[in-house]
Amino acid sequence: MTDGSAGRYRSNMQGEVDSAALYRAMATAEKDPRLAEVYRRLAAVEDAHAEFWQKELARVGVKVSARARPGWRTRALALLARRFGPQFVLPTLSTLEQRDSGQYDSQPEAVAGGLPAAERSHNRIVEAMASAWPQGASGSALARLEGRHRSGGNALRAAVLGANDGLVSNLSLVMGVAGAEIAGRTILLTGLAGLVAGACSMAMGEWLSVTSSRELSQQQIAIEADELARMPEEEKEEMVLIYQAKGLDEATARALADRLMANKDSALDTLAREELGIDPDELGGSPWAAAGASFALFSVGAIFPVAPFFFLGGVAALAASLAASGVALVMIGAGTSLFTGRGILVSAARQVLIGYAAAAVTYAIGRLVGVTLAG
Repeated sequence: MTDGSAGRYRSNMQGEVDSAALYRAMATAEKDPRLAEVYRRLAAVEDAHAEFWQKELARVGVKVSARARPGWRTRALALLARRFGPQFVLPTLSTLEQRDSGQYDSQPEAVAGGLPAAERSHNRIVEAMASAWPQGASGSALARLEGRHRSGGNALRAAVLGANDGLVSNLSLVMGVAGAEIAGRTILLTGLAGLVAGACSMAMGEWLSVTSSRELSQQQIAIEADELARMPEEEKEEMVLIYQAKGLDEATARALADRLMANKDSALDTLAREELGIDPDELGGSPWAAAGASFALFSVGAIFPVAPFFFLGGVAALAASLAASGVALVMIGAGTSLFTGRGILVSAARQVLIGYAAAAVTYAIGRLVGVTLAG
């Protein structure tokens, strides 16, 4: 057996250890005992898979004295699950499971052990659980972010991208003004103005987006309520068809529809959820919570380029601004790798390159404009 096979076995075992640890953390954080049990059972299967690869390593003469520790990405996601709830990281977990669902298909040892089917089963289970919470972190302001940051309901992605917007846009603004050789105090005021203006713009956009979404949902529910009052039989038939489409036989679907139609409130709630895909209790979340979260996320990113100008001046302030922004870009790159599954070094390097490239462009433009106006 080649060293390459041993390395593959180690990588496979580490992946299973990571999955088991994350599922256990989500089981601990889950308040619903039924869902917690699902997570525990998934963790048990991943533990069995890790033991499978541990035995494969022993078979080729590689001794593994102790089970590998979870990687940094797993520890970070587990921390987020404990802090914000399992639904916060569920969309990210679903994405990672989809990516890895076919990894064992070309590995003969895994095929012989039945691992590919188990991994695909896990993918379907997690995908079904994630689809039950289309907004990700139910009840969390972060999960209610709308617009281009919603990204399929991934609150983690929304948070990272919101902070990235503030960082890159304000770094570019500060570097552009600095390129024109404007005094440090003016750069500070410009950076603060960019922070407030950008955060307010983002907050207003989120408020309008969520408010519009809520109003549209309320109108659709009102139309459904009117149809339910005027054409109850037709609405019942729709409900029967919905449940048949979900896999129930006609008799069971009709009995369930009859029971729900006996209470108009329950019937309307069911039709809103099943036919319209709207949760009447949430309606997309609070627009004020979405606006506040967007304002805060943008501000967190935007403060890094401008903060050094509170204490320093000249070239020192400029260098400190670039350094602080570089650290923040690395952190954002690391955050990005949580939900993309890419390596942290690749994600961080790419983020730094993009951020500094934007800053260089605006600095050069500022320099050109400053020289032209001075000349």
